[in-house]
Amino acid sequence: MKDKRQVQPDLTRLRAIFFGALVGLFAGAVVSVFRLLIEHLLILVQGVYGWLGQHPWWLVPWALLMVGIAILIGHWVKQTPMIKGSGIPQIEGQLAGELDYAWWPVLWKKFVSGVLGIGSGLFLGREGPSIQLGGTVAQGIAYRLGFTGTQRRLVIAGGAAAGLSAAFNAPIASTLFILEEVYHSFSTLVWLTALTSAVVANFVSNGIFGLTPVLHINYHQALPLKYYGLLLILGVGLGLLGYGYQWVTLHVGGWYAQLKWLPQHLNGIVPFLVVIPIGLLWPLTLGGGNQMIVTFAKDTPLLLPLIGYFILRFCFSTVSYGSGLPGGIFLPILTLGALLGAIVARAFVLVGWLPTIFVANFIIYAMAGYFAGISKAPFTAILLITEMVGTLHHLMPLAVVAIVAYITVDILGGAPIYEAMLRQLVKPAEANRDGVADRVEYAVGENSGFDSQQVRDLTWPDGSLLVAVRRGEREVIPNGDTIIKSGDTLILFTYRHNRAYVRQQLAQLNNSPHRLLD
Repeated sequence: MKDKRQVQPDLTRLRAIFFGALVGLFAGAVVSVFRLLIEHLLILVQGVYGWLGQHPWWLVPWALLMVGIAILIGHWVKQTPMIKGSGIPQIEGQLAGELDYAWWPVLWKKFVSGVLGIGSGLFLGREGPSIQLGGTVAQGIAYRLGFTGTQRRLVIAGGAAAGLSAAFNAPIASTLFILEEVYHSFSTLVWLTALTSAVVANFVSNGIFGLTPVLHINYHQALPLKYYGLLLILGVGLGLLGYGYQWVTLHVGGWYAQLKWLPQHLNGIVPFLVVIPIGLLWPLTLGGGNQMIVTFAKDTPLLLPLIGYFILRFCFSTVSYGSGLPGGIFLPILTLGALLGAIVARAFVLVGWLPTIFVANFIIYAMAGYFAGISKAPFTAILLITEMVGTLHHLMPLAVVAIVAYITVDILGGAPIYEAMLRQLVKPAEANRDGVADRVEYAVGENSGFDSQQVRDLTWPDGSLLVAVRRGEREVIPNGDTIIKSGDTLILFTYRHNRAYVRQQLAQLNNSPHRLLD
């Protein structure tokens, strides 16, 4: 007798695509409106500064308005601390289970305060907030649909990718950034959800802003091979200055703490007042910097003005971000990289090492190198600049500069900037045997404390159980004799409220070669 039972098709991937598209649609719409409002407000503010130059007696009311905006945003930051800063560490911590927040207050306060702060001309980027807005929209959708655990994290990762895609019109790089820098997972469902969300969000954004790349830069020709030696010099310089940017960005918050006369949540008053003379003297520099990059690529200033612009943007971008105002460093990093590329290219032109026609090329290469060094995400940097500029002709020099800058920062001991920010944000967790069962995936790095160790020789975090080891395309059910290798992904079951503790303990062992976990 024939077995009439039919094998049910596995619709897991199809569901991932469906919910990824749903998240991409809503997140793309929210972030596109966010981006549109910032661009229009920034144009308005630049016009106001031009008018104020003709009518200086209006500077006092304008300064009072700036202080009022700073106080309003500071009040929101005090009420809802999770809107502070970039937003990328918050999403990374949420996906790791190390922190969580209520989605609706963060969504509207981050949206409005981001528009007011970035649109007022502060040297802050829209991309970090766009990632948090996308992830928070996805969190709201997950709440409405009753998603928990892994399913909830999948849609949040998709929302984060959608947010960056809508901000930059770079769906592939956005997906890779979430996988490489934020979620630290390349599992099929993660990348499928993230990629779908990013593509749909990019479609929404293109419908509003058109198909022209965000940083469309005209260049005369690809860089000949005989000039590639100059890329090594550029990469080392970007790595050195990138490490310096990391150090300053991670410590500027402590410098603000020395302002005893100013409550911490009102630190934003400082950049809101400092931006006034900058707007009067150099209105082109206001905002995240994409307008400045495109303008300077077309008509590059001479060497000394470029150095002045770099110093201005380096100092004020760290002052803006360190105040705790909602805004990111993503685009400001690219702007600083572009200025460094122009500075180095102009210097090479002066000594006769490089023809002038390749200055725009170096601007493009330096954006990727500076971001690769600071974020320590070279693949994302290469793809991001490729998509944002709109050409594949620069892949080889982009890769050379990104690798050299990355290695330079690594030798100096620099950590991924967003991971370091997350460590500042998250307190050490304690073991917590509470909540329903959940899973933790952890990738084993090279030369880690897991490498070449047997399962029985490791003391695993309290309240956790190693249930599988993913090795390539297959999963191994471990026993005491199983040897863990670099490149493996450890899959542990634990309690949902114990995820933060488990991840921190695993990271402690992973980063301490050949030491057992206490």
